[in-house]
Amino acid sequence: SGNYQRRSVEMADEQGVMQTYGLYDPRYEHDACGVGFLANISGKPSHAIVEQGIEILKNLLHRGAIGADRNTGDGAGILFQIPDKLFRKEGDRLRIRLPSPGAYGVAMAFLPRSSEARRNCQAAMEQTVKQEGLTLLGWREVPTDGSVLGEKARGEQPVVMQGFLAGGKLAGDALERKLYVLRKQIQKIARDFAGPGDRFYLPSLSCRTIVYKGLMMATQVPGFYPDLCDPDVETAAAVVHQRYSTNTFPSWELAQPFRYLAHNGEINTLRGNINWMRAREQNLQSDLLGGDIRKIIPVIEEGGSDSACLDNTLELLVNGGRPLPHAMMMLIPQAWGVKYPMGPDLRGFFEYHAGLMEPWDGPAAVAFMDGRHIGAMLDRNGLRPGRYTVTKDGFIVFASEAGVLDIP
Repeated sequence: SGNYQRRSVEMADEQGVMQTYGLYDPRYEHDACGVGFLANISGKPSHAIVEQGIEILKNLLHRGAIGADRNTGDGAGILFQIPDKLFRKEGDRLRIRLPSPGAYGVAMAFLPRSSEARRNCQAAMEQTVKQEGLTLLGWREVPTDGSVLGEKARGEQPVVMQGFLAGGKLAGDALERKLYVLRKQIQKIARDFAGPGDRFYLPSLSCRTIVYKGLMMATQVPGFYPDLCDPDVETAAAVVHQRYSTNTFPSWELAQPFRYLAHNGEINTLRGNINWMRAREQNLQSDLLGGDIRKIIPVIEEGGSDSACLDNTLELLVNGGRPLPHAMMMLIPQAWGVKYPMGPDLRGFFEYHAGLMEPWDGPAAVAFMDGRHIGAMLDRNGLRPGRYTVTKDGFIVFASEAGVLDIP
């Protein structure tokens, strides 16, 4: 027993000589957030992926933090492919006619609880959608059950809505880029239409993926969002996250996953990464985004965590035309150089991109998905470990530790 404020203790060693020992013991070292992904490698969607994703979340409960009320989590959620079967069923109920998959987008929105502020936010969104040449087909209020939340989370709980958008002649990559530009536009005007203390945030706006998340613990996610228990919610892949905040206060917005990734660790180079991105913004050009490139500035949004800032940069690279694995290797390169055993092409890849972008460096394990591809990577030093299993029937699971699913 002793004073916990002390950083060291004096003890006699085996020879009786007094020595000073640190109180830190690496045997009791723990990582922070719980992160994982799972997928049917064949690409076949099923509700089982959602069920198993929630099971992973529950088994990663010890990776999250809780508030003083003992029932408010630090944030948890799941990112998966658009559940077209559910939305068509709900569209019929709401008399919303959806285009074919890939030709419509879904906005997952956190809106103010005040009726007037909510109407203002929705009207602002609808006006921006029209300005960008898209069509808002209708709104759906997402079923939620706030009784499962802790007191603090319930006090800050937003109204969760889904907006369905038709792309007209746009579909696939072109529609995804336009939705990216639209979300950036909406996010910039949000502060003008939401009152003090109101929440106005878009967890996702995509024709391929959707995010269900919030200020909760892993076990509360399926209870708060009954959609996740509906058999019509099917996906071939999902990314899950249980948050333990290390550099920002908990909030509904900062729960993960974000639009493309979920992250365990810290980005130690964050301030430099943000400053370099700001310095480059005036010179950004893109054949694919064209004049819309000016609408997405600032690329990195104010008030985000290191994970959110990394996600902002990733969505720029992907919507600018780079494949998802390419973009991730630009952001988090492996250790490379003349002393490392690798071929000249791989070394050339990292050397070339080092002239375009500095690494987002730090202890990190990242799972990422764009609706077509899913993957994970570690930092160059492997300071945030990951474990994965591939089964003979074409199933893969990755997580920040082993044992998140019972697999024979």
